[in-house]
Amino acid sequence: MATNQATITDRHNDALQDPALLHHFATKEQQKNSASLGMWLFLGQEVMFFGGMFCAYLIYRYKYFGDFGSASQTLNIWYGAINTAVLLCSSLTVVLAVRAAQLSKRKALTGWLVLTILLGIVFLGIKGIEYKEKFEDHHVPGPSFAYSGTAPGHPDVPVDPHHAEIYFSLYFAMTGMHALHMIIGVGLFGTLAFWAWRGKYSANYYTPIENAGLYWHFVDIVWIYLFPLLYLIDRNKLLKL
Repeated sequence: MATNQATITDRHNDALQDPALLHHFATKEQQKNSASLGMWLFLGQEVMFFGGMFCAYLIYRYKYFGDFGSASQTLNIWYGAINTAVLLCSSLTVVLAVRAAQLSKRKALTGWLVLTILLGIVFLGIKGIEYKEKFEDHHVPGPSFAYSGTAPGHPDVPVDPHHAEIYFSLYFAMTGMHALHMIIGVGLFGTLAFWAWRGKYSANYYTPIENAGLYWHFVDIVWIYLFPLLYLIDRNKLLKL
């Protein structure tokens, strides 16, 4: 009984010495491992969530390949390519932010987090421009949807507009959910940047920065798959240039 009381007292003293250590964890290492496990479990269910949409896309792409190819060519490939470069750069800034936290460099950490936020906003801005063009072209699924085109390489074969509408439904569903995750990430990094500027994170405690980085990398990886699947169907001529 005395031993248990002494252990509780030791943990209480540790918590007073290190405010970052929550009361229900025995050590900082245990707290860090628990947080990391929680993030990996969350990312696992996110993989299953996006995996369902990827499977639906691949099934319909196989079934209506020509129609999907025609609809895909209406997307602005340069918007997609620029956004891919933006996200790759944001992954680098996140890594540099984690490194700055590990070295207890408060100003550098805050700067890299703010730069990550700016890159995220650039991505969302470009995606907003892209969505605006789709609304103007009546390529948004619904009563006003309109599409006319021919299968790639077969100018005499018209595209079924209903099949094209399926493509755009998946396009908006997949890129829309990805954009939502980006918005959440920008808000998350905004909060972290505020607390980083206040000096909350250092080599002694930077788990939130590390876990937020894992989330951001996952969002980036999702886009790395979305870009070729949605934008690069039947782009043979462009790829040969």
